[in-house]
Amino acid sequence: MRESFRTKLKSGQPQLGMWLSLGAPTVADLCRDIGFDWCLIDMEHTPNEVSDVRHQMYALSQGPAATLVRPPWNDTVLVKRLLDAGLDSFIFPMVNSAEEAAAAVAATRYPPEGVRGVSMTHSANRFGRRKDYLDKVADEIAVIVQIETETALARVADIAAVPGVDGVFFGPADIAASLGVIGALEDPKVWDAIYSAAETAQARGTPVGTLTGSPDRIREALGRGFQFIACGTDLTLLSRSLTTQLQDVRGTS
Repeated sequence: MRESFRTKLKSGQPQLGMWLSLGAPTVADLCRDIGFDWCLIDMEHTPNEVSDVRHQMYALSQGPAATLVRPPWNDTVLVKRLLDAGLDSFIFPMVNSAEEAAAAVAATRYPPEGVRGVSMTHSANRFGRRKDYLDKVADEIAVIVQIETETALARVADIAAVPGVDGVFFGPADIAASLGVIGALEDPKVWDAIYSAAETAQARGTPVGTLTGSPDRIREALGRGFQFIACGTDLTLLSRSLTTQLQDVRGTS
């Protein structure tokens, strides 16, 4: 069996990933054995639905990369469907308080620890054939909460301390907007704020991660102890490559 993302995080080793936005199983198939430690299927800023996520999850399952999903919101019903489909690692967007972090954890847990609805027959428990699923699934699920606002940055200590939160992920784009420099993802004030908040989370023993396409920034973040970093998005990389190819052919810059 492949290592779960939660197990990868517990190893303490840096985990490099790729953000999948195109909704294409072929792209997931391409990424599964390139060498990424994890791949995230994004539902927040893409037209991905549960069936689309399943197709990409199956493509990724043929390789060593762990599969994560970012739901569009902490929607308990949607999270339940994703869990039943077999997903076990989540990045919850726009978490601004310890209460919201606790709600994200609760969405992934069966009662009495949480609010996940119980079905006895679904893909995740191999349609009832995995008899230990109810007892062990909570230990296999990774809950990552995404810090994206100035408010959340100020509350990161409380958010990181919520039981069941396995990691904190910093979203530079929304943080830049919250700090008044929308679109300026490399503005020093953005990364000063991220690094300061990351140190607070790390002091509590909580792994931290982020998304950036800059190799220099990735190396810097790794040097600061960031444990899981997405090295860009398939959509951005494809757009950049297509643009460069056309410019090269036409002889323009």
